[in-house]
Amino acid sequence: MEAHFYVSSSPHIRDRESIRKIMFSVVVALIPALVGAVYFFGARALWITVVSVLTAIITEGLIQKLRKVPVTISDGSAVVTGILLAYNLPAGCPYWLPVIGSFFAIAIGKQAFGGLGYNPMNPALLGRAFLLASWPVRMTSEWVAPRGGTLSGITTWTGATPLNLLKQARKVIHHKELYTDNKIQESFRILSDISSSYSALFWGKVGGCLGETSVILLLIGALYLLYKRYIGLEIPVTYIGVVALLAWAFNGTKGLFTGDPLFHILSGGLILGAFFMATDMVTTPVTVKGKLIFGAGCGVLTVFIRQFGGYPEGVSYSILLMNLTTPIIDRYVKPKIFGHKKVE
Repeated sequence: MEAHFYVSSSPHIRDRESIRKIMFSVVVALIPALVGAVYFFGARALWITVVSVLTAIITEGLIQKLRKVPVTISDGSAVVTGILLAYNLPAGCPYWLPVIGSFFAIAIGKQAFGGLGYNPMNPALLGRAFLLASWPVRMTSEWVAPRGGTLSGITTWTGATPLNLLKQARKVIHHKELYTDNKIQESFRILSDISSSYSALFWGKVGGCLGETSVILLLIGALYLLYKRYIGLEIPVTYIGVVALLAWAFNGTKGLFTGDPLFHILSGGLILGAFFMATDMVTTPVTVKGKLIFGAGCGVLTVFIRQFGGYPEGVSYSILLMNLTTPIIDRYVKPKIFGHKKVE
């Protein structure tokens, strides 16, 4: 009796995880932030998310049909892209904005490169970047004051989101010759009042993109993904740590090491970006060392954009730029092959 042996390429280790299971676990992890968005910004937040998700699913299915490849909308990856795209939009934006952004994210950011696993950049962030470049006013002015709070998270200041308020105050202080004494004094009061916004930022009683404002709800979802071991701490901890260090060192108005690191951690999209987008399995390095480099790079770019860029936020662009470096990082931090000896 002949024995038949089948040879296949590595890896040979298998487990019960699947793309579908991982993606829908991410959806579950994002639900607390959605519940918070609906509570703070109303039912409109839910409808923006639904429109974005449906557009992503329909776009993916149609393009795969046109490409004559298997339709994989049931794997959940388009759902995750739609949710993350919605989470990066102002709560008061028109409904056509998530439609265009989600379509671009799937069609250009994902399917144009061959589909899931081949996209070099995070599709949701690419969609957001496209919307920000095309409709900057819509993307930076359609803010909605949250239930029980103000746009800034500070009861005495109601006219801007936290990072916008900080950027305006810093601009006045660094160019005092262009402003009146009253405006300068007002800016110093804003900076002194920022510490009172910590609680509002933590719970989500601030203005901003609909899925990024509540730190506590995002952390609940992140803990679930950490428990499931779908993400690790290397990128988030490095990313947040570098932002905190550089913000403390260089973002103050009274010289070095006078910045407010906690404000920079809690405000904007840092927590959403660090745990849910910078940890994307497709667009980030595979080795521990590579992930540390990636997280550090995201942190440096975020602080640089926040401090010197035209927009107060820098999370999206920092992750996208570091996505492009992933192949280089993976190439130069390859682990040593077991048993391999370098020939002189």
